[in-house]
Amino acid sequence: MINREELIKKHNPILTAIETNSPLTIGNGEFAFTCDITGLQTLYHEYQLFPLCTMSEWGWATKPNALGKAYAFDDVEKTCYHKNGRTYEYAVNCFEGNEEAYHWLRHNPHRRNLARVGLLWDGRKISGAEITNIRQELDLYTGILFSHFTLNGFLIKIKTCCAKTADVLGVSVSSNAPAGRLSVMVSLPESSHRKNASDWTKAKHYLTREISKINNGCYSINLSGSEFEFALAFSPDNDNTKNRGEDSFAKVRFDSINGWAAFWQKGGMADFSKCKDPRANELERQMILSQYLIAVQCTGNQPPQETGLSINSWYGKFHLEMHIIHSGWLALFGHADLLEKSFAWYFSILANARLNARQNGYKGARWPKMVGPEGIDSPSYISTLLIWQQPHLLYLLELTKSVNNDVPAFMRKYWLLVRETADFMVDFLHFNKETGHYELSGPLIPAQEEHAPENVLNPVFELCYWHFGLRIAIRWAEELGEDCALWQEVRGKLANPPIIDDLYPAHANCPDTFTSFNRDHPSMLYGFGFIPCDLIDKDIMLRTADLALEVWDQKSLWGWDFAFIAMTYARLGCPDKAIEILLTETDKNSYAISGNNLQRGRDDLPLYLPGNGAKLFALSMMLKGYGETKGCCGFPDNGLWDGILVEGITGLLE
Repeated sequence: MINREELIKKHNPILTAIETNSPLTIGNGEFAFTCDITGLQTLYHEYQLFPLCTMSEWGWATKPNALGKAYAFDDVEKTCYHKNGRTYEYAVNCFEGNEEAYHWLRHNPHRRNLARVGLLWDGRKISGAEITNIRQELDLYTGILFSHFTLNGFLIKIKTCCAKTADVLGVSVSSNAPAGRLSVMVSLPESSHRKNASDWTKAKHYLTREISKINNGCYSINLSGSEFEFALAFSPDNDNTKNRGEDSFAKVRFDSINGWAAFWQKGGMADFSKCKDPRANELERQMILSQYLIAVQCTGNQPPQETGLSINSWYGKFHLEMHIIHSGWLALFGHADLLEKSFAWYFSILANARLNARQNGYKGARWPKMVGPEGIDSPSYISTLLIWQQPHLLYLLELTKSVNNDVPAFMRKYWLLVRETADFMVDFLHFNKETGHYELSGPLIPAQEEHAPENVLNPVFELCYWHFGLRIAIRWAEELGEDCALWQEVRGKLANPPIIDDLYPAHANCPDTFTSFNRDHPSMLYGFGFIPCDLIDKDIMLRTADLALEVWDQKSLWGWDFAFIAMTYARLGCPDKAIEILLTETDKNSYAISGNNLQRGRDDLPLYLPGNGAKLFALSMMLKGYGETKGCCGFPDNGLWDGILVEGITGLLE
């Protein structure tokens, strides 16, 4: 049996210097607070690459346009495509004279920074040069952040934590500084669509003894000299009675300890400590910290944005093609309840998803890509044409169903989402009378976002995903006694993945995949790995994967690509290559002290949580639900990975 508390605490992040690329975050999945080495946001202006924000899933804002109102999606001039005897319209290009509506809809709504909480010394801001003797440790098992440092010769100790059951921050400060020299300021900025989610030109500032006056339920307790505690409660309502006014630091701390212990004891876990491979400890560290980071930032009632609740990426909006990459592992690591929380959101945007499909004459619901809470797609040369997010919901539902205690009730609850998803998938296909096959012929953009939408035909990954997704939908229909004759007919005539020169290309019209399009996501590899597909020839896929690794522009790969390629090699029976690519050290596959997947060279992405989620997804496959002492099929049989202990992890769908 794994000693979970000991294992998890072994990987507590510890900082002994100011690490501006690796601030630590506490939170509860719906609310998060990112700290500098003081345990607060004292050095806010020194963290420019990775801004220090306080964010929530409910903290959104919309700025009025120049006329004082909002634009609608119909206000954006559309780009026309002519294909298969039809005309399609998508909000792709930003046309002259339409710039304001186009960019306003991209920027709004945007996520907002709720507050900055930081120390002051003698009533002034503190610089990093004044701080020495730093030691900061995040106790992953309790969610409590311990920060010790010397400020201008005085010892400061701060404990910071977040309640698990409410959006309440708890802070305890003690020091040997003379009374009155140390204080806390809470600043409330206006919202912004920019990376820091903050407009400071009209900010409101409150000192320690004024904290109780702040709107949104912020209040203080036990203020005395240089030792004090306080709790800050955040709420979308200004009515303080709706906040938990009885909270104190002690109660927040108690809630955090209990909540995190329950999380860690319930879920899946693997212990690599007996392995002899020198990379095993780092893989274990990445696994544990990835679980923590996604639990902190991406387990709310909405799909997460790519930077979670840390900063704004793409204006704070979430990308639905990333939902399964962020969160699919939750079902496989025993946390399906946290994943299921986000499913209700799809019901809430169903009307807009149906409208999204009808705009181009399709049936069913077309799930968008880049959206805020209301589910309206954002104008973009990529967003409105992307389609690989469409089957994700079927996959997520099937993963959750497979570990559900009441499968019939679960299926009835979500049948409408399955039906609407599959209806669009079937209607989106074009029937080629010459070949007798249904095809993905667009206009569309595949996961590899490098192709002209009107030229794409049968992208390998998306075509395999359509086969897989419709298989799930048909099984649901059959088990529920629903009519699925059309789905069965279409799936039976769906085109096979294209092959060119005995390789799988990006799509059927891309013979130069490995010479002219060898950059971005090598998505043709993901038709067999992330998903199973019995139409894939393993020998051809292995040749394709080997060539892709040889010729691909490695710098153009994203953080999640490495885990997805590893899954392909694992499913092909090549565990040596799977572990090699999973642990490749590159600018996009590096992990900070905090555990965040970094995308070095991308100032807009100082962290990238899909990389963390994808790693956990890959590990669920490679560990494959084996018992505590058995070997694991996704790891090399070379003696270096013997002795992995696995508890509560299930493998991918077959």
